[in-house]
Amino acid sequence: AMAAMARALPRPGRRFRWRIWASAGGVRGAAGGAAAAQLGRKVAVVDYVEPSPRGTKWGLGGTCVNVGCIPKKLMHYAALLGHMIQDAHHYGWEVAQPIQHDWKKMAEAVQNHVKSLNWGHRVQLQDIEGALEYGITSDDIFWLKESPGKTLVVGASYVALECAGFLTGIGLDTTVMMRSIPLRGFDQQMSSLVTEHMESHGTQFLRGCTPSRIRKLPDGQLQVTWEDRLSGKEDMGTFDTVLWAIGRVPETRSLNLEKAGVNTNPKNQKILVDSQEATSVPHIYAIGDVAEGRPELTPTAIMAGRLLAQRLFGQSSDLMDYNNVPTTVFTPLEYGCVGLSEEQAVARHGQENIEVYHAYYKPLEFTVAEKDASQCYIKMVCLREPPQLVLGLHFLGPNAGEVTQGFALGIKCGASYAQVMRTVGIHPTCSEEVVKLRISKRSGLDPTVTGCG
Repeated sequence: AMAAMARALPRPGRRFRWRIWASAGGVRGAAGGAAAAQLGRKVAVVDYVEPSPRGTKWGLGGTCVNVGCIPKKLMHYAALLGHMIQDAHHYGWEVAQPIQHDWKKMAEAVQNHVKSLNWGHRVQLQDIEGALEYGITSDDIFWLKESPGKTLVVGASYVALECAGFLTGIGLDTTVMMRSIPLRGFDQQMSSLVTEHMESHGTQFLRGCTPSRIRKLPDGQLQVTWEDRLSGKEDMGTFDTVLWAIGRVPETRSLNLEKAGVNTNPKNQKILVDSQEATSVPHIYAIGDVAEGRPELTPTAIMAGRLLAQRLFGQSSDLMDYNNVPTTVFTPLEYGCVGLSEEQAVARHGQENIEVYHAYYKPLEFTVAEKDASQCYIKMVCLREPPQLVLGLHFLGPNAGEVTQGFALGIKCGASYAQVMRTVGIHPTCSEEVVKLRISKRSGLDPTVTGCG
């Protein structure tokens, strides 16, 4: 998402100055544009969608509404509903087994919702033979009319794992091919627990592997050849669908930014900005995914756009604070986090200067159905010196986004571990486990919660 502000000097024959906010048609640019319009400025929305290699394109609203957050969360919920139906007989509901999933009906319902919103990238693939011809992207998966069938998901980002999670959840044979570590940039202990849970619930993983070619067989299946980077050996398998989820690059090359003097990072084509969201040209600004060093998160960019409009037109001086931005990975077992990972805290403050409180817990909803809670885990990363400022919170479990959002406010306001421990929990909930974190990693004690203590 991008928003640009141009302040034009009077043209010949004009007796006034005018200002215009021109924004991309995503919700981030639109939010800033709306704020500018409310402050009495003229607003133009410029929107263009570069079709995916398969030709998928969409209307206003950008990635989040059309091929990101919204359809992803709905399909994630569809998979969770399947698990709930499977658990229902433990609670006295008689449901015919095995349950069947209708991809076409789900896809139509999700697509109709996306279209009703009326808000209304491009994946960069290596030189992999057959990749563009036979593979699809995460843009395409949400608009498929038929079930993708047996699917290979290439990538280890949150998009890759979320897609693989809901595909497995609705009963499809799903494999994730990862070149290196999962969820790069996130806490790696939590990331490992995410993939452990997925693997124990049916998602297969090919670790340390990179695809080299895709060939379409006479029966229509796709034969994928890959290299195991550890052994150096080649292997192959057949799939109905290959889904590329290896990252996005901004569509800035075609904007001729260099002609305007706007500097970009030559490695990823993102626009370089300062704390004011200003580019190298004083009257041009960039926000959202297109800006270098900014979180690729819709709510972050929405707020940045509104604050920018208020600074430019509303006599405000408030800057966007990109610290302690909460987010959630909607894998089958959701992972919510805010603040620093344990690795980041150690790198910034040193191992001896941090304290990590943690616990494994079992959600009440898991008990009757005897569901495995081995990966339900929480940890709070704090400074060691009292009152132990909270640096980061990491929560793996049901409804992680709902849990993390509330604690994000406290951490944003400078909450300490002591204050969290004085907070009364709501019983019985998963979120109350956060205010009961009394075992530190340094103590070496067993962090497993055994009851309602």
